This record gives sequence, C-alpha cells and structure tokens, in this order.
Amino acid sequence: MQTRQAVNAAYTKTLDTEGLRKEFLVEEIFIADQLSMTYSHVDRIVFGGIMPVSSTIALPDDLGKTFGTAYFLERRELGLINIGGDGIVEIDGTLHAVGNQEALYIGRGAKSVSFKSENRSAPAKFYYNSCPAHVAYPTRKITLDEASPQTIGEARTSNRRTIYKYIVPGVVDSCQLVMGLTKLDEGSLWNTMPCHTHERRMEVYFYFGMNPDGVVFHMCGEPAETRHIVMRNEQAVISPSWSIHSGVGTQAYTFIWGMCGENQTFPDMDHVAMTALR
Repeated sequence: MQTRQAVNAAYTKTLDTEGLRKEFLVEEIFIADQLSMTYSHVDRIVFGGIMPVSSTIALPDDLGKTFGTAYFLERRELGLINIGGDGIVEIDGTLHAVGNQEALYIGRGAKSVSFKSENRSAPAKFYYNSCPAHVAYPTRKITLDEASPQTIGEARTSNRRTIYKYIVPGVVDSCQLVMGLTKLDEGSLWNTMPCHTHERRMEVYFYFGMNPDGVVFHMCGEPAETRHIVMRNEQAVISPSWSIHSGVGTQAYTFIWGMCGENQTFPDMDHVAMTALR
C-alpha cells in the first residue's frame, strides 16, 4: 500500500515535474492477481485496482494500525467500476455479477469481500474508491443505463462529453462517496474545461481507454498557478480541494472520477473564468 500525505498549495508551487508526480500521480493501478491500494490523507480516500486473473482476491483483513479497525469496511464504504471483462464480487456470502462499465456500491460493515473474473483470458478490472462512512447503506449494483447521464460541452470547443453519475444522490444512497464515469465524444479532447475547484470536496481522476502512445495532460494547481502532469493509460491522480482538475488528451480517452468531503451536491463547484487562468 502506498501512503500519500496531504500537500498544500504553497508547497506545491515549489515542486518540479518529479515532485508533482511523486505527490499526486499513481502510475500502476492494475497488477495481475493483486490488489493495489493508495491511502491519501486528503479526506482519507483509498483508491486502487483489483485484477483477478487466475485467483480470487479479497479485501485485506490484516490492517495493522493503518486504519485502526478490525476489517477494511468496518467504518468505510466502497464504490467500484469494472473496466474489464465480466467479474464477480462476493460480499458476506452473496454473489454480485459486475460486467464492463457496471458499478457496485458496498456499504459500511461488509466484512468479507472478494473478487474474481468469469474468464481469465478477459479478466475483470475493478477500479475502486473508498472513504470513511458513519452510516451504513445497502449494497447495490448500478448499470450504465441506470446511471444518471448529463451531456455538456460543445464540439466546437472540443469538450463535448457525457457524465454518467453512478453513485450520487437520487441513484444510490451513500454516506459521502460520489463516483462516476465521463466519456468524451469523438473529436473532443478536453475534460472539465472551463475548469473549477470545489473547496468542500477532494477528487481522484482515473484515466483509461488510451493506446500506449497516448497521453493526457492533466491540469492541476491553483487557478493562477497552474501545473500539469503527463498521464498514461490506467493511471490515477489526486486532486485536493484547492486544485483545478482538467485535462486534454492526444487521443480519445475516458475517465472515472470519485469524490468525498463535506457534501454530495454535484453542482457545488467554484467555477474559474478562462480569463483568470495562468
């Protein structure tokens, strides 16, 4: 497990390329027959990938002092989206089939959680976010058709995209986790531009669906002190509440976003005028 400390805006201004990547970028999410895990001190979010190929993978139960609980979801909730082949998630003896671009919300208190693929030649790839929870809500599967879609942007500004909200109020009850997937229209390369911050929530972006030679220039930093991180296929980046989070790709891509913090009000954003960016 990797641990990332919270980094403030003033310190971020002093970082070079490698410093930015060390603090915010997670380069390896999916490893065959392993569970990857990054624990960020920004709102205590945990994220990573689970890729079962030839074996079943379980959430860890030997937590030591990292979480201070008897099992991983004792005081946490978890959301996942499968970007691979068909998979099965077993939660306290109940099986849940999760196909490509389907999501699963797992409420606080689930003790035994394991993951496997239906076909080892096309393994499932479960990307997950987990955050602290003080209320237990029922586990629920969400298909792409059940997600709440919102199409925004325009082709003429290269940012036409559809936001599929899987774990949001009105679709799934959760304590504080909000999670979804954004698809760009053909020919559009910008996401979340014009950009924004949201002081009341942090966010993690996970980019995927790119060829090996494709990259996304992920924009970050304060609006008047912007930086960028070059990201490749199936990599994730931490975005603190004070930072913008936007990007432009060299080719088509999709990304999963996950948020946690003070509220779950999706439109609660602090928009940044294009003229204010530097």
